[in-house]
Amino acid sequence: MLITVIGRGHSGTRAMSHTLSASGVYMGARLNGSGDLIPPQDLYEACRVMGRYVDYKGGLEWDFSRLRAMPIDPAFPKLVESYLASVLNSDAARKGWKLPETTLILPWIVRLFPDVHYIYWVRDPRDSILGGHLTDDLADFGVPYDRTDDLRRRRAISWRYQYDLVQQTPPPARRIGVRFEDFVRKQEATLERLGAFLGFPLTRIVVRPETVGRWRSDAGTHDFDFLPREALYEG
Repeated sequence: MLITVIGRGHSGTRAMSHTLSASGVYMGARLNGSGDLIPPQDLYEACRVMGRYVDYKGGLEWDFSRLRAMPIDPAFPKLVESYLASVLNSDAARKGWKLPETTLILPWIVRLFPDVHYIYWVRDPRDSILGGHLTDDLADFGVPYDRTDDLRRRRAISWRYQYDLVQQTPPPARRIGVRFEDFVRKQEATLERLGAFLGFPLTRIVVRPETVGRWRSDAGTHDFDFLPREALYEG
């Protein structure tokens, strides 16, 4: 069994990675404190390879249709397989990986690994954009967009791009959606649902209730009219 967590940086995906590790899932040879499989450079380069085929329409509109129809660039699988070498070569019965940048290449990851169990992870964007992340500037990963010097707006654009990319990727056969807020506030019920999806019980980890709704005490701009309204739930 192979498992991956799909979610933007600062969406709380480390909680899922730590849960999987605590539950006996092999998450790779080297992990950082966030539960990311490292080193990440080959996967970052894979993002840049795929980014060449994203058509930018201007504003907040991208066309991902080429990613679904074209042959995958031959450089892409080599880079992904190099990044995932410790996982793919492991004889562990349950294994997986987590790296937020995987979200940037989801269309081709699904095509390469159609049988993976995908955990789609989402957090209220108003909390997700409070802190900086490597994917804040999409251009660093080969994605064209109208860059702004407004840091919060740049993060929100990155959030919107990744949200649209996930929404427009043909769904894999095995996927489940999880809200960070539910994982924190209803951990037992969420773990039961995840356990039923994966086919084995998951171990509880320590969570902090104060991580939910941090935007309420934030003095800066944390809400933008282009963020999907269905994502702006009260957590």
